[in-house]
Formats: sequence, C-alpha cells, structure tokens
Amino acid sequence: MSTSISRRKAGEDAEVIVVGAGPAGSTAATYLARAGLDVLLLEKSTFPREKVCGDGLTPRGVKQLIDLGIDTREEAGWLHNKGLRVVGGGVTLELDWPDLASFPPYGVVRTRQDFDEMLARTAQRAGARLAEQTTVIGAVTDERTGRIVGVTAKAGPDKTPVTYRAPIILACDGVSARLALSVGMEKIDARPMGVAVRRYYASPRSKDDYLESHLELWDRSDPANPVLLPGYGWIFGMGDGTVNVGLGMLSTSKAYGKTDYRKLMRSWLDGTPEEWGFREHNALGKIGGAGLPMGFNRTPHYRDGLLLVGDAGGMVNPFNGEGIGYAMESARLAAECVIQAMARREGPARERALAGYPLALRQSLGSYYRLGNVFSKLIGNPVVMRTATKYGMPRETLMKLVLKLLAGLYDQKDGDAFDRVITAATRLAPTVK
Repeated sequence: MSTSISRRKAGEDAEVIVVGAGPAGSTAATYLARAGLDVLLLEKSTFPREKVCGDGLTPRGVKQLIDLGIDTREEAGWLHNKGLRVVGGGVTLELDWPDLASFPPYGVVRTRQDFDEMLARTAQRAGARLAEQTTVIGAVTDERTGRIVGVTAKAGPDKTPVTYRAPIILACDGVSARLALSVGMEKIDARPMGVAVRRYYASPRSKDDYLESHLELWDRSDPANPVLLPGYGWIFGMGDGTVNVGLGMLSTSKAYGKTDYRKLMRSWLDGTPEEWGFREHNALGKIGGAGLPMGFNRTPHYRDGLLLVGDAGGMVNPFNGEGIGYAMESARLAAECVIQAMARREGPARERALAGYPLALRQSLGSYYRLGNVFSKLIGNPVVMRTATKYGMPRETLMKLVLKLLAGLYDQKDGDAFDRVITAATRLAPTVK
C-alpha cells in the first residue's frame, strides 16, 4: 500500500479514476498504484465474472503478464502451449512460437473468469481501491474548460446515483466504450470490427500443446455437399477436460452483420469428427458473443483528461483478433504517461505528458496496425482468402513468416531475416492515427 502524500484536491475522490476492471483497467491500475498514485478502479459487475473470449494468449500477451509481475509458470495454474496449429486448404501445419529476445517462447490459456479476477486482485494488492457493482454512465465535464473531471455512475445492487471526480480518467470500459461515447467520441467505421462467438465443450481434446486455428470453416452435415462458411475458427484446449471453441468474422466480409453466428458455429461443429465431442450434449453453457474493435477504431486516444485504453480505443490486433495482450500493452503505456503527468503541476506541462500517450501508441503499434487494417480488407474477400490458403499453407517457411507477422512476434533489433522483413514493412507503412 502506498504511503505517499495524496495530490487529491478538495472535492476529488482519487488522483486517477480507471473505468473497467478488465485486463486493460486492472493493468493500468496496478502500475499507477505501484507508482504511489491514489487510484479508484470502477467495475460494473462483481468478481468472479465470465467474459466471452478465446482464453488464449500468444507470447506477446504473456510478456505483458510477466512485465506486470504475474507468475506464468504452469505450477501457478497456467496451461502452456508451444505454438499454433493452422488448418486449411487440406493442410495441417504445427508452427512453434518463434525463439526471440523480445517475447517468451510459449503462449498460455486460462479462463477469463479466473484471469480477470486475478488481475483485479493484483491491482488491489498494489493499492488501487476497487469498487465493484459500479456502472459508469458518462463523463462529468467542466463547463468552463471542457475538461473531463469525473464520471457519473450507478452503484450497488440498488443502483444508487453517484459521482466520482479526479483530474485524469482512464476509459477501460471495453467494446461498449460508453464513457467515450458520452463525450461524442464515435468509432471510425472505415476501420475493421470483428465479431466472435464461443462455447465450452467437454472434450478429449482438452490438453493440447498447440492453439488450433481453422482458416476454413466447413459445414459437412451433408457429406455429399460440403459448404464453405465465412470466418475462421479456433479450438483451444483448457487443460481441465474442456475446450474453448469459437469462430470470428471480420466487418470486411460481406457476410458480416447478415449472419446468424450461433447457427454458423453449430453448422461448423456438426461437421467436425464425433470423437472430438463438439455436440450439443457435451456443451457447457450457452454460446456467447462479443465485438472485437480493431486497428485503433476509436480516436483520439487522449483528449481533455480522458485516455482510451484497450478495447475502448480499438486495440484488438486486426491481423489475428487478439485483444488481451494489446489491452495490457496500451494500459502500460497509458500508466507511464499518467505517472509522468501527475509528477507535474496542472497545466501545459501536465498536458504535454498526457499527449505522449497517443504518440507512444502510434510508435508502438501504429504502422503495424496500418498493415493489419489493409490485411483485414484483403482477407475479407473470400476469393483472396481461399487463394492465400491454397497456395500459402503448403509452404511452411512462408507460414513461419506469416505467423510472426500475424501474432506481432518479431525482434525489431538484431532479429532474423523474417524479423527484418516485418520491421522494414512496418517502417514503410504510414502510422494509424
């Protein structure tokens, strides 16, 4: 617990308010509290809580956990995997995660119900004050300056109206981005969105050394007339007798928004081998769905005291749909800028530090996401996707390069030839703003 003298002014409830205790919010709150700041973390639900997700993290996400001080060993309850199994075009490839200086050589799987609570408790142990059952409705704006100085919320089971004030607010409220919308920060429709649905099944495929990705979804319920479905699928063993199975689709696909995703998933799974167990009688719970805001689809990431972090700022990787690692990455960058800002007097000097957040995001991910946004448009065309799968999948060396690109797993300094190709491509691409 911090023993530093609070910088709170009269009428303020914290030095920083973090809205949402998902991976972005809890990560930011942990770093801020460790730096001695008085942090109020507001969460609409109560822990443990479920969240629709693939539950898998690539090595890029694992690095964020390690940076945060989380024990990611298997002895600490994490199921490790050593790579990605890609299925498509009649080919199955097992691609190990690359051996890099920048990222660990393993991915992990853990349910979001467990994962999110663990991160929230980490923030509490660092000194953040967590208020559960607190649904933030909108921002409080200073009429004189236009600056965002607090939030309105409904707290507790009786939804009591309450207002909290602080000089800096972090919007980590996910795809709904309610806080950003309350001040007119709309999403950018030209940038990709994804939709994902998932369900748990009791299955003998629960323990797997690889995350499995299906580039083609086939409805083989009529063996004489198999039908290629839009989207991509995943099969992630959870190690506890269950499997997380799901599918995703990009907004660049013509089928986006016109598809019954739950029916689509059942059609795909009914065509998988019976022995895998992906049938109704083995299902655990309902099919859940979630939106995936990609490629910085809501900007500016900082304005008038409000920082957009994680899904609220469109941090999902447009190459592969991964969100957790990038939410935590953006949270770390946001926290660094807020810590610097709060060490300065209110006014222009503090604003310059806060303006460093969108700049840091662009330097870290802007060019890479620009490439990803182009990629998502290309693969939204089924002809391009089928052609790429048909001619790319049989070429293992090419697929190793593709894995590095899609998962953002490359060393920017002193890397191999593939790393140098990806680094050069990101340097040439204009950054996303």
